[in-house]
Amino acid sequence: MKVIGFIQELKEFLAAEREAGKSIGFVPTMGALHEGHLSLARECKAENDVCVASIFVNPTQFNDRRDLEKYPRTPEKDCAMLEEAGCDLVFAPSEAEMYPEPDTRIFHLGRVAEVMEGAHRPGHFNGVAQIVSKLFDIVNPDNAYFGEKDFQQIAVIREMVRQLDYQVNIIACPIVREADGLAMSSRNTRLTPEQREIAPAIARTLRKSRNFAPEKTVEEVKRWVCDTLNALPQLRVEYYEIVDGRTLESIDNWGDTDEPVGCITVFCGEVRLIDNIKYS
Repeated sequence: MKVIGFIQELKEFLAAEREAGKSIGFVPTMGALHEGHLSLARECKAENDVCVASIFVNPTQFNDRRDLEKYPRTPEKDCAMLEEAGCDLVFAPSEAEMYPEPDTRIFHLGRVAEVMEGAHRPGHFNGVAQIVSKLFDIVNPDNAYFGEKDFQQIAVIREMVRQLDYQVNIIACPIVREADGLAMSSRNTRLTPEQREIAPAIARTLRKSRNFAPEKTVEEVKRWVCDTLNALPQLRVEYYEIVDGRTLESIDNWGDTDEPVGCITVFCGEVRLIDNIKYS
């Protein structure tokens, strides 16, 4: 596996691969990898001639500087895991390489970027669009792979791809969970042992809510999920919305969409965890 830190070197390498008729698949990451990321890399390798992954903790998508500073960084371990997963090339640039000057672009991505995470983390999705567009310009992939844990992010990236007319297929891959149901996340490493025992209640509660979703109203299901989780020690729901899976607009009735999705963010202590569940 090849590791490259410079844009020009990466472009030259991939140009030769493309000239040879090879397809390019891409998995953008911020490192601190887990099985969820590796499942994306394996899917990418299975469907493309060349599997490229990036490792870059993007500062412009953090609206809380403390969160950026606490974000786990394990580059050597990450590269070893990607190599074992069959990745062909890792792009691991420095911040100066990616942002030789400030990126002042403002994206107007519509409602998909304004609700839920967009409302609670101002500027976050603009930073996501900045870095993903930069990476797409550099890698020019045929296919790009993202995990469905970040359900809203996928919708935002698809809208950015539409607006900028990128010729790339955005492929959403299922959430990978721990044996106890907790959605895999780099942030899980920040949980204390006690918090790690409590955190799976998020997925457990979402799963239970599916059992009575048809009988109860959307509002009743939302209230039950929030009340159940807020009653547990160290858990605090920031928001729980049941939305149309395509537009991400909140629904009032189950019949408003044929693709209802519940999206949740919960603080476990100081660690912010996200998850989602499909009700269809």
